[in-house]
Amino acid sequence: MTGTTLSSAGLDPRRRRILFRAWHRGTREMDLLMGRFADVHLPHLSDTEVAEFERLIEVEDPDLFRWIGGETPPVEHDTAVFRRFRRFHLSGEGLPEM
Repeated sequence: MTGTTLSSAGLDPRRRRILFRAWHRGTREMDLLMGRFADVHLPHLSDTEVAEFERLIEVEDPDLFRWIGGETPPVEHDTAVFRRFRRFHLSGEGLPEM
C-alpha cells in the first residue's frame, strides 16, 4: 500500500508515473512528504510545474530534508514548486487529519 489518497485513474500517464514515484522514493519519510504533496497538488500543476516537480523528485533525500529545513537550495531547484512544497509541509497542510 502506498498511502496515496489520489486515484491515478483520471491522470495522464506522465502524472501517474510522477504520483507513483512521489510515493516510492526509498525512505518512508520522504515518501510521505512528496506523496502527500503530489496527492493534493499534482492534478492542478501546469506542465511547467510538473517538470519542476519531476526534477525535484530526482533530488537526494538528505538534500531535500536540508532545504525543507531552511537551507537555500541551488538555483535550479529554488522554484515556485519547491517553495510551495516547503510551505505545504512547514504549514502542517501536509499532515493527515486525525
